[in-house]
Amino acid sequence: MKRKIAVFTGSRAEYGLLYWLMKDLQSSGDVELQLIVSGMHLSPEFGETWRQITEDGFNIDAKVEMLLSSDSAVGIVKSIGVGTLGFADALDRLRPDILVVLGDRFETLAIAQAALIMRIPIAHLHGGEITEGAYDDAIRHAISKMAYLHFVAAEPYRQRVIQMGEAPERVFNVGAVGVDHLLRAPKMSIEQLRENLGFDLRSPYMVVTYHPVTLMAEDPQESFTALLEALDDFPEHQVILTYPNADNGGRAIIPMLETYARSRPDRVLAIQSLGFKRYLSAISMASVVVGNSSSGIIEVPAFGIPTVNIGVRQKGRLAADSVLHCDPSIDSIKRNVHRALTPEFGATCKITINPYGSGNASDAIFRILRDYDGTFHKSFFDLS
Repeated sequence: MKRKIAVFTGSRAEYGLLYWLMKDLQSSGDVELQLIVSGMHLSPEFGETWRQITEDGFNIDAKVEMLLSSDSAVGIVKSIGVGTLGFADALDRLRPDILVVLGDRFETLAIAQAALIMRIPIAHLHGGEITEGAYDDAIRHAISKMAYLHFVAAEPYRQRVIQMGEAPERVFNVGAVGVDHLLRAPKMSIEQLRENLGFDLRSPYMVVTYHPVTLMAEDPQESFTALLEALDDFPEHQVILTYPNADNGGRAIIPMLETYARSRPDRVLAIQSLGFKRYLSAISMASVVVGNSSSGIIEVPAFGIPTVNIGVRQKGRLAADSVLHCDPSIDSIKRNVHRALTPEFGATCKITINPYGSGNASDAIFRILRDYDGTFHKSFFDLS
């Protein structure tokens, strides 16, 4: 009987990272891929990105509605509760031999705690990382303690997971799965991207994504206002402006984003979701990527493109030399974007070494999952 491996995705970004692992599992004759989809994927407000998953040739085995139409702290907690109920039913019906989850979002916490209680082994990707500006940081570590297998993106992260009591033989440094796109994903030309977006995209342009900071004292609306005002200092650059995720305060940013784009229709495109294929094509030709998404730190450096990382959301992550960190103020953002656009810094970005691997993570993870013996029990590993 084939091993049943369930993969969970609750957001557009996470799906893009998991894509090649899912393709490897799907094409294997040794395992059965089960796909559980939830969160922002099912929300019209965030683009119903589940449709892209099916267009990519995947069968969705379970759709679990969980998002309330609220991004308050209370609303997020209630969404976790709704999700846990739905995931219990989905996991009971699918009965996977192992559940694969990535990262640190609250949707992932909901399904991980259900799987733990139901004695379904968890394989966790991107554990051991630090993002001090978001409660995702604590969620990530909590999922690591629920998981049995760990696939981390860099050696310092492997050591951190071991420090949390996970046995070294179950913690694998495979690199970041998102970097696999550099070697495996076809890219659109700017003409193809222009036609696909229905927007007269020209070079030079920026890709901008800002998510709310959920744990530290950085007001999302104030920071996003500063970002938008700073972008006006670069009138020669067009802007692809993507929606924030469904964290606390995210919905307050959306009307600001839409108003900004409407007032600059020839220069700014606001879009709910690029999807990973368009996103990768867009960043590969961009002059700079600006905002506070983890992608700007993990995947963008692999393309030799500069990143301006704003504020504290990603504080603590390893970062390549192509990443510039700045305060969420107008002057700091403008100063760092200007620096990122200089020929000298651009030349540095082309030769920077990305600490997140070389682009073969999905294959390494697939082979370990395929050969996993199904063991569930684990003991706390004490550092001697």
